[in-house]
Amino acid sequence: MHGQHEERYDLVVIGCGPAGEKAAAQAAYYGKKVAVVDRATPGGACVHTGTLPSKGLRESALAMVRLRNLGLRGVTCSLAEDVRVEELMAHRDAVCATEVARILHNLDRHGVRLLYGSAELRDPQTVVVTHLHGATTLLHAEAVVIATGARPHRPANLPFDHELVWDSDELLEMSSLPRSLLIYGAGVIGCEYASIFAALGVRVHLIEPRGQVLPFLDRDIAKELLTAFAEAAITIHTDWTYDRCEVLEGEGQHGQVRLWSGERSLQSERLLFAAGRDGNSEGLGLEGLGVKVSKRGHVEVDANYHTGVGKVYAAGDIIGFPSLASASMDQGRLAVCRAFGFDYKSGLGHWLPYGIYTIPECSQVGATEQELQAAGTPFEVGRAFYPANARAQLIGAERGLLKLVFAPHDLKLLGVHVVGERASELVHIGMTAMQLGGTLHTFIDAVYNYPTLSELFKYAAYDGLQRVARRGAFDPPGAADLAEAPLPE
Repeated sequence: MHGQHEERYDLVVIGCGPAGEKAAAQAAYYGKKVAVVDRATPGGACVHTGTLPSKGLRESALAMVRLRNLGLRGVTCSLAEDVRVEELMAHRDAVCATEVARILHNLDRHGVRLLYGSAELRDPQTVVVTHLHGATTLLHAEAVVIATGARPHRPANLPFDHELVWDSDELLEMSSLPRSLLIYGAGVIGCEYASIFAALGVRVHLIEPRGQVLPFLDRDIAKELLTAFAEAAITIHTDWTYDRCEVLEGEGQHGQVRLWSGERSLQSERLLFAAGRDGNSEGLGLEGLGVKVSKRGHVEVDANYHTGVGKVYAAGDIIGFPSLASASMDQGRLAVCRAFGFDYKSGLGHWLPYGIYTIPECSQVGATEQELQAAGTPFEVGRAFYPANARAQLIGAERGLLKLVFAPHDLKLLGVHVVGERASELVHIGMTAMQLGGTLHTFIDAVYNYPTLSELFKYAAYDGLQRVARRGAFDPPGAADLAEAPLPE
């Protein structure tokens, strides 16, 4: 008979991904006694199946793209026919192991107890932990934070038990590259993998059941990205919803997967289904407590990340949008501050950057042009293109655009949108300026190292001033400089 014992804490966190780790550390920093429960090695999907592993594969693909774009004489770049995917991700294990070690050290230095096992809420203040060896531990706590994350959605009409059909977690466990790939779902994950595999020489068909790919992107950024996709020979199918799927026998070791939409069909060696994620809420006992859970398993919370039941909170991918590791970390911190009344964080950052790690990558913060148009808000834009930037040429970044959206009457920044090399880094410059109430002059008055991609901000600001000047408002400083070096349309 397995034994059972009880432990008491101020806070119990279920799940140790980005949200869970930061929630635990935040509470412990303020002197609370904290326990974290996780079924496996800490890090969650961010470390083990999603964010870091996929970026590891992307960096290998991007290295090939950069080398090709530089066009160095005497240097060729191609993959061996028998290359194994694990060889393309050789640095993944080291990076992930380092991140796990960092998490364990962070928990340890804050005095957080880590328990391995599955957790279930018996009541709002009692968590039952069932360990791998069968014993159970009762954890009593003043507050609970649920941070169990999410997993790929797997519709019942697709044969995921077949080796030719993958979800986005299984994809990274493949042994060899397919020659062709169907990707169903042109959201962030689908677009990222489409560009990565195309860069590795795989023929990619990207299927989107809706009418538009990444509709939340600024229209200029989306246009630039889709042009890059076309150049990479990615075939995009919008308004295409599958009816059924069949796995076909192929020649040699190469089978085929066919998706049908009415009488139309698409066929490739492998299928990646990347349309949505489901919250990991099963088995937690939430329904019995009255915690509301959506059909896709996401826990419903208010603006304070409170479930409405006792002192049970939830943060991270388990609550759905925006499902960003960066946002999840602060959600976890905020949930704890609300639970215990810490006067530390008053809310999630007003400006939330969004990064899409396609090739080329995209990132944006603030309002898009189409959002302002729909709201009837006056705006103007300024653009700077990578082909006119010396650093972009030096690193082989052939395509890219940085776009500033601003108010024409006072030049205050309303949004920053980037597509191109290091977009997810560059956007932070714009975000910081926005947080400080910056205007176009924030960039025009700054001196940037030359040559750098950061200079794109200055020339996008000059471009914006020129556009305002054409309205007859004023003659912008720097107009002569721009006239000497026109930006491509």
